[in-house]
Amino acid sequence: MPEPVPAGRFEQLADKVLAGEAPTRGEALAVLACDDDELLALLQAAFRVRRAHFGRRVKLNMLVNAKSGLCPEDCGYCSQSAVSTAPVERYRLLDREVLLAGAREAAARRAGTYCIVASGRRPNPRELRAVAEAVRAIKAELPLKVCACLGLLSEADAALLAEAGVDRYNHNLNTSSDHFAQVTTTHTYADRLATLEAVKAAGISPCSGLIAGLGETDEQLVDLAFALRALDADSIPVNFLHAIDGTPFGGMPGPDPRRCLKVLALMRFVCPTKEIRVAGGREVNLASLQPLALFAANALFVGDYLTTAGQPPEADYRMIEDLGFEIEACAR
Repeated sequence: MPEPVPAGRFEQLADKVLAGEAPTRGEALAVLACDDDELLALLQAAFRVRRAHFGRRVKLNMLVNAKSGLCPEDCGYCSQSAVSTAPVERYRLLDREVLLAGAREAAARRAGTYCIVASGRRPNPRELRAVAEAVRAIKAELPLKVCACLGLLSEADAALLAEAGVDRYNHNLNTSSDHFAQVTTTHTYADRLATLEAVKAAGISPCSGLIAGLGETDEQLVDLAFALRALDADSIPVNFLHAIDGTPFGGMPGPDPRRCLKVLALMRFVCPTKEIRVAGGREVNLASLQPLALFAANALFVGDYLTTAGQPPEADYRMIEDLGFEIEACAR
């Protein structure tokens, strides 16, 4: 249960977090249970923590859907899964020149990180080699960090990607361990953790986050936040369910804008020093409240997502400028 509500409680929570202490579960639950009348106070407290570690800087990421559809997994939220009937493009892994062109576009859009994302359970040896070759070409030409998201990995797979120059590997936990089977049954929560541990062992920065709105309880969302803290994920993408017709979760309502902001504040308090990135579902679920997300988060995707469209990059630049924030310079 949420703890009692003292005056200025969120400022006190910010003080505690800035002093290096973790929130209690009760305090974390209180963030999610925050009354809408207190929302601005919550965001101000979260911003104090964000500003202490990241100032007013915003990191931009851009992704490329390097292999679309053709996935044997049954993730209920995903339009590319085996159980989806959504009309999405289906194609094999893009070749090196196309991936390199995407990296050039990422740099032109002022992104510091370029994310190569491929559908599927795990990459086969040919795909791994192809991604590694593309990463070498990108790193030789551009001052970008490269993140790969290719599914499950072995330690040998992770070592190959590390040698090629992959800086970061994304593999989202998505939801809590005790809710995972309600979302996906063709692999387990433990499988995802094993991949992230393999990535860490190879010296690649772990990126792992969540999708809010998958039918989880507040308690399960708090469990997930603390699991990501324990994992020591360097980058935490916070997605919000963008329900797509033809998927098992197609009829579910996504979280409303105020709920999205509370989830972002939760992640900032629980993982105060980490990159919190507003990710999929941002435009749909946050709607006109998108700018407020950056008082808790310090990063966002610029451009489109995997199978859904984002807003024009120029709108993101304008939003950041209007807030008085600045885009973090692209550097290795």
